[in-house]
Amino acid sequence: MGIALSTAGVTFGYAVETTANTRPTTGYTLIPDIKEIPEMNPEPETLETTVLSETEYKTYIEGLKDLGGALSFLANYTTELETAWAELVAAYKSAKEEGKSVWFEVKHPGLEKSVFFAGQPSAMGLPAMGVNAVLETNLYITPTNAPAWETKTTD
Repeated sequence: MGIALSTAGVTFGYAVETTANTRPTTGYTLIPDIKEIPEMNPEPETLETTVLSETEYKTYIEGLKDLGGALSFLANYTTELETAWAELVAAYKSAKEEGKSVWFEVKHPGLEKSVFFAGQPSAMGLPAMGVNAVLETNLYITPTNAPAWETKTTD
């Protein structure tokens, strides 16, 4: 039986491509105050392939996976987060004008690899507020490629 891992120490950061279509391997900027990272392990669709000669069971093949559009990252709303997210959105806009992408890294201290994906961050809006509650917000990133496990960054 394996040793279970804690989520303590997980970080989430971004980097802009220096060369178009090449994932950065260093220089990722930490996005502060992230509380939850969404699952990026969607169930593949199943495509029915049953032929008329089958008499008992239907047959299937694996279809596409769907992350469901924009991914939602829960964070404590802080001035540091507000500044960092505005810088990220500005970096994305500049990169897009240059034909480059912004990459994101989910880094776990107990794993040898990180998950990387390119994406488009949405500007932060006004979060919901309630009496006697922590001010939290959902941050949205629309992936532009499939998340992949790669060697994690060392910075």
